[in-house]
Amino acid sequence: MMTNADSIQEQMQMCQKYNADYVPSELHHKIGIAWNVKEKVEPIHGMRIQPEGDTTGWYIWAEKYSDADDFFVPLHVTHIDDWDPKINKYLGLAPGWRFVIAEDYEDVWFDEQLFNRS
Repeated sequence: MMTNADSIQEQMQMCQKYNADYVPSELHHKIGIAWNVKEKVEPIHGMRIQPEGDTTGWYIWAEKYSDADDFFVPLHVTHIDDWDPKINKYLGLAPGWRFVIAEDYEDVWFDEQLFNRS
């Protein structure tokens, strides 16, 4: 099992790889996550908007996105490895960043349009 220090190191390396600012996702803060992530469906998508309150700004889902009110459920960052341990290393990417991952695939990019979402 990774320690929090290992996790932070891995997140910082991911940010360095893509020349992204490192903005921590505090363990006691929440992400919005879709249930299908827990079902090991791929690809997994993530996008980070500006955080508010006790949230990280992260929204994570598998396969297709939905506008349904109940599509995302809140999950504390500390529990993300129980859902899918591959996700954790991306959670240090700053607001405005996205990722798509699958078994042998990774795409990470900055999307300025995320700042226009409400």
